[in-house]
Amino acid sequence: MNAATEPLRVDRPAKTLRELTLEKMREAIFSQHFRPGDRLVERDLCERLGVSRTIVREVLRHLETEGLVSNLPARGPIVSRTTAAEALQIYEIRGALEAIAARACAEARQPATIAALDACLARILAGYARGNSTLVLEATSDFYRTLFASSGKEVAWNIVNALTMRINHLRSMTIKTPGREVEGPRQMQRIVEAIRAGKGEEAHAAALQHVASASAIAQRLLREREGG
Repeated sequence: MNAATEPLRVDRPAKTLRELTLEKMREAIFSQHFRPGDRLVERDLCERLGVSRTIVREVLRHLETEGLVSNLPARGPIVSRTTAAEALQIYEIRGALEAIAARACAEARQPATIAALDACLARILAGYARGNSTLVLEATSDFYRTLFASSGKEVAWNIVNALTMRINHLRSMTIKTPGREVEGPRQMQRIVEAIRAGKGEEAHAAALQHVASASAIAQRLLREREGG
């Protein structure tokens, strides 16, 4: 093919600048670079991110819909604070719906589902081994996305998915606590093993126990923060 006939199509970037900025801001919040209550000043964010004020405003509005940013009168956007009471409600919803999905997966006992959950769990362990919390969060989200997709519980997933970013914000705290890199995957492995064995009630109980454990850690951390 000569230069005259060579295609001139410009490849579209995989992600837009807005999408990349949104990911960077989420990561900064999850990593505690921006801590709960911190002000998010547009001018400063433009300079630090190297993007326009229009993009910053769009990203802040999107983060507000996800529950990661709050817009307060006279203060403007801040990183949202989740109280211990709010976290308890989030974990209660998680526990109930994830347990239902786990039981449905066990009753269906699909080899493809089990293989996908095993793969997610392997990525979670790899993320912990590398000290890469971003990988742990991504793989954990994929684990539950697979669980719900395979369970046929679309309405339950829509409810959980609406809380995904708030869940990940809490998860970004709990996964860093001592021993969680061992106990968390071990608890998730129990869910997978119950699904593999086709034991619905065991899968239901294992999912509830895993969420209850995470909830207890989050409650302790948030109460310490509120007390401080």
